[in-house]
Amino acid sequence: MNSSLVGNQSGRPFCLLAISYLETINFCLLEVVIIVFLMVLIISGNIIVIFVFHCAPLLNHHTTSYFIQTMAYADLLVGVSCLVPSLSLLHYPIVLSESLVCQIFGYVVSVLKSVSMASLACISIDRYIAITKPLTYNTLVTPWRLRICILIIWLYSCLVFLPSFHWGKPGYHGDVFQWCANSWNTDPYFTLFIVVMLYAPAAFIVCFTYFNIFRICQQHTKEINERRVRFSSQDGEAGEAQPCPDKRYAMVLFRITSVFYILWLPYIIYFLLESSNVYSNRVASFLTTWLAISNSFCNCVIYSLSNSVFQKGLKRLSGAICASCTRQRVAKDSSTSRSKRSSNGCHV
Repeated sequence: MNSSLVGNQSGRPFCLLAISYLETINFCLLEVVIIVFLMVLIISGNIIVIFVFHCAPLLNHHTTSYFIQTMAYADLLVGVSCLVPSLSLLHYPIVLSESLVCQIFGYVVSVLKSVSMASLACISIDRYIAITKPLTYNTLVTPWRLRICILIIWLYSCLVFLPSFHWGKPGYHGDVFQWCANSWNTDPYFTLFIVVMLYAPAAFIVCFTYFNIFRICQQHTKEINERRVRFSSQDGEAGEAQPCPDKRYAMVLFRITSVFYILWLPYIIYFLLESSNVYSNRVASFLTTWLAISNSFCNCVIYSLSNSVFQKGLKRLSGAICASCTRQRVAKDSSTSRSKRSSNGCHV
């Protein structure tokens, strides 16, 4: 049986959001609604992204599609893992002990979000190489090397958070469990370890690469426009300013990265404050955690709204689904009409 029921001598459920519930409701209604809503959005959104990538071959021409799909699979697993705290808040009986379940859940979600963070850093490096070394890019970035890089990302993420079982809580993903909120404490040295090994390097790489990408794109755009104006003035035609070809795609990835860090910034700040015993609040713990997890849905939304090739793939997928439904309906109608004709023939 879930130990959170045992720990509550008053009989009321353990709920992080301090809201008075009706006596007839024996579970954390608001928390369950928030988590289930995010779980449905994350799972459905990332399944669509994965299917679109398989249905749109043009998307696979970009090497960044490897990392985008890796993020989609990681975010999909985040959505699936959200089922665990949902069942806990509903007081569904758990076979394993609550302490082990919340530790495993916190570790798994931390690893999955680390994969997303590392993938974003690798995407920025990939775009930086594509712009700074366009002639040797295809020889430097190969599908085989990309697969090795993705494997390293998963292994590194698993190893970074592995000490959490004995060193301290890696984050606040498990605080929906009473044992995690009351007994599993953070350690300032482990927090520093995570910041040095993951957060700081990823943020530095993203800032450095995108700053240089936009600086180079701005310089290329200026040179292209100057040449266009010079040649058009010789021909007597007015030249139009042309943006850098790589800048539009870099902007899509930059938006995904920016939203990622905006949604994760409150979580990281609270993580640091609580670890240093400066501030601790269960409501802030819950809200910052699930705000960060909501990024798993925002990635697919931003990419679908910003990438024209992805939009074409989405239309192709929806068209294929509609065509399949139409064929099934026509086949059903034809079989129904044939059965009616045969039945009428029997009565003649």
